[in-house]
Amino acid sequence: MRGLLPFLAQRLFRALIALWLVSTVVFVVMRLSGDPVPLLLPPDAPRSEMERVRRELGLDRPLPVQYAVFLGNVLRFDFGRSLHFREPAITVVRGYILATLELGLTAFVLAAVFAVPIGLLSAMKRNSALDHAAMSLALIGQAAPTFFLGILFILLLALKADLFPTSGRGGWLHLVLPALTLGAFTMASIARLTRSAVLEVLRADYIRTARAKGLGEAVVVAKHTLRNAAIPILTITALQFGTLLGGAVVTETVFAWPGIGRLAVQSIYNRDYPVVQCTVFLAAVMFIVINFAVDLLYGVLDPRARAG
Repeated sequence: MRGLLPFLAQRLFRALIALWLVSTVVFVVMRLSGDPVPLLLPPDAPRSEMERVRRELGLDRPLPVQYAVFLGNVLRFDFGRSLHFREPAITVVRGYILATLELGLTAFVLAAVFAVPIGLLSAMKRNSALDHAAMSLALIGQAAPTFFLGILFILLLALKADLFPTSGRGGWLHLVLPALTLGAFTMASIARLTRSAVLEVLRADYIRTARAKGLGEAVVVAKHTLRNAAIPILTITALQFGTLLGGAVVTETVFAWPGIGRLAVQSIYNRDYPVVQCTVFLAAVMFIVINFAVDLLYGVLDPRARAG
């Protein structure tokens, strides 16, 4: 564990810088998107009423003052009141973020459970029909747009076969199609990387030595191959969870899933500054926490990462 604390301290400092940059960018971009006051009042509202609302929201202050107030509130985890929902932004986002985590975790588990064995089998049966079929499907999973897969699943499995609901959030049946759609790219990425990592280990001298000693193929794979291929597989698998959360916007829109991605899109149209800022900030926090956990795991498993 020597050198682990400096390693983690460096990663934590980078994470804080990343959060500050994300907060700053979303603050500036939302201010450039336009004035939200006209959307809050009737079209024939007098100018005096618009000025009053702008003053109540603090939008009449100079931009640097607004930015300083915003950063101070973020440090207290206060993003203000939603302009559309008329309640604290953190309260609004909290309900939606649980739906996104439910969808993201389900998609992640499906992807990991199926992708790692598929990648392992493809590597063990290299250049076989199974290998070609699995990698072809993985290539399609990486190349096909998310919205296309979602619409295809709706047409085939919901409308034609009538096996699953087409949209909304409810029981586990509502979760199947969105999770498959969201997890398709991740499943393909993990399968391809698992195959590459296992193939690289299988070429090593100690694998040939283990086989020469008469060890069974199952022992060689479980004890020597997977153990040494675990670091890249664990790294890409964990990082893909953060990618899932970031890529949930399209899936949530296609399936009308009430998550933070769909909420963010609606709030951008409504110019709801507090909700957008809260949504982006919390999404960044989740991604950075996952990234930090991966760094911790990587530093524990591979001492060379701490030295670097």
